[in-house]
Amino acid sequence: MPKRRDRLPTRWTRWPHTKAKHDLLVRYLQAWFPIMGRTAGRAIVLDAFAGPGRYDHGEDGSPVLVLETLLGHNDFDNWSCEFVLVFNELDPERFESLGGVLGEIREDNQPWPTKVTLLDPRNQSFEDLGNDILQSLEGASLAPTFAFIDPFGYMGLPLDLIAQMLSFERCELFIYFDFNSVNRFATAGNVDNHFERLFGTDEFKDAPSAGPERQQFLHDLYERQLKSVCNFAHVRSFAMVNQAGHIGNYMFFCTRNLQAFDRMKEAMWKLAPSGDYRFEDRLADQPVLFDDEDATGPLRDYLLLHYAGQTVPIRQLVDHVVAETPFHSTQVRRATLKPMQDDGLIQALGQTRKGTYKEGVVSIVFPGA
Repeated sequence: MPKRRDRLPTRWTRWPHTKAKHDLLVRYLQAWFPIMGRTAGRAIVLDAFAGPGRYDHGEDGSPVLVLETLLGHNDFDNWSCEFVLVFNELDPERFESLGGVLGEIREDNQPWPTKVTLLDPRNQSFEDLGNDILQSLEGASLAPTFAFIDPFGYMGLPLDLIAQMLSFERCELFIYFDFNSVNRFATAGNVDNHFERLFGTDEFKDAPSAGPERQQFLHDLYERQLKSVCNFAHVRSFAMVNQAGHIGNYMFFCTRNLQAFDRMKEAMWKLAPSGDYRFEDRLADQPVLFDDEDATGPLRDYLLLHYAGQTVPIRQLVDHVVAETPFHSTQVRRATLKPMQDDGLIQALGQTRKGTYKEGVVSIVFPGA
């Protein structure tokens, strides 16, 4: 029987940052499921650290939330895609709890829809699970997959295995980076082998000894490795900030699809801060708080500096905002460019009506620096 490293009971109290993660997971899947339902023959959701299914006061865990989001979606009956759901939990007692919770859901949704394949839960380490998935492919491509990887700590998460599992074009990753434990042990010297596997390099040893520079170094290294080793074109982190204003941990979203990247950021901005935890990001070394979609001042300042003296087609500008900033596409025109134009900060070429920015027609003129 494996030892329980986290020292928590089978079911524990749901922490505020866990609710924040789950709220974001649900928001994104509400958009992901219908896209897969209309465009894919098969799609997979992998919850690699699924937990017991419910918390000690009955709150739903991630497996229940995934199933409820799928089965309860308004468009579910219109989809032809087969959805395959894979839930894994290593701890034996939590695994038993998870099986019971999933069994209840299956009983409550009879007749079970034929287009939802709820596999028996797996009771494996992440490494064994990943290797089994790779062996089962036998050289074939993995179906479009959304992988939710939400571990305790930093052990048993080799980056090269994640890279192999999710190397296929339509695979996406939403992963929890336990910065508290990484920051504490990354240069301790006695667990270097775990960190070499986590980062896919020994560069973590070069992290400053303390202070904000250390935090930024470790964050940036992991982000860079997700791009280079896992070959994700788009990687964005969301800092989880507690009530005292301290960054506890990060969520990283990784994809090769710019529209998916846009949807995740839109989901982030739609979440209301809980008071206990909030998400934030940075742009040009300034914090961006995900609390008011119209608060695009940092984006305005960034665009004025980045495009100073240039004339930029609207499509190019919007794609750049999605790819390189914390903001999403629908924040660009109305919330950012229109007030900038009203204030005389930019000009727009090709407009038929002021304040409108038709794609393929309009270009934005930025003043020189």
